[in-house]
Amino acid sequence: MKLVRLIAKAIVSNSDMIKSYKSCRAKAGTFGKIFVLKNNQPDAVLYSIAEYERISEFIEQLDDVAVKNLTDFDEILPKTGK
Repeated sequence: MKLVRLIAKAIVSNSDMIKSYKSCRAKAGTFGKIFVLKNNQPDAVLYSIAEYERISEFIEQLDDVAVKNLTDFDEILPKTGK
């Protein structure tokens, strides 16, 4: 239940994003990312720079490593971030 409330706080409408980008950006910084809805449908995701860098590092590591089993996969996961 706590996770559901956390996710709900990380959702903004497209009009909120347009009207108050600064507060939406701050929310992305708090939650790592926010989901933007347009007409109650997923439209976009705004990532904080920290979350973006974490995901980018993960993707680069996947490109460099041949994952043979889940143990190897777990070892390459970044340990920081949300």
